[in-house]
Order: sequence, then C-alpha cells, then structure tokens
Amino acid sequence: MKGMNDMIRQAQIMQRKIADTQEKLKTQEVEATAGGGMVRVKCTGGQEISEIVIDPSVVESGDVEMIQDLVLAAVNEGLKQSKEMMEQEMGSITGGLNIPGLF
Repeated sequence: MKGMNDMIRQAQIMQRKIADTQEKLKTQEVEATAGGGMVRVKCTGGQEISEIVIDPSVVESGDVEMIQDLVLAAVNEGLKQSKEMMEQEMGSITGGLNIPGLF
C-alpha cells in the first residue's frame, strides 16, 4: 500500500508542476518572421498569437495575396516554435515520457 501512496503523491506533484509550467508558458513568447522580416508574429507558449506586425512597405505593394501568404507563413512558424517550446518544457517535467493529451 505504501508504494501506491508514493505513486499517487508523485503523480500529484507532477500534476502541480505541469499546471505551473502551463501558466508560465502563457507569458513566454517566441517570434517568427516571413518575407525577410516583412511580417513578424509573436506567439505565447500557450499557443496564442499575441502580436502581428506587417511592414508598411508590404501593404503599399497592394499585393493582398502576398500579404496573406506572408502572414500565414509567419503564424504557422510561430505556432510551430511555440509548440516546440511547450514540448521542451513539459518534457523536462515528464522526463520525456509522452503522456497522451498532455500537449
């Protein structure tokens, strides 16, 4: 029975660490760019877009399709980097153990 209690206690500690890390990640940001920096996107570790900056020269071109492509590319790269940051942080808690539904 003692072994079961230890296992439950360890799971509770891990659960608290995961919750704390998820909160911390919401404040950490990554930045991605597209078009040589013409579009910049910031994403949080909570997988949210916090900022999009488009260089005015891109808008002046009037090429809406290009602007859309650049924004899409920057957002996708930002989300990818954000997910990698989250996986790295969570991996340090779980010891690399892949827990389904965790992230």
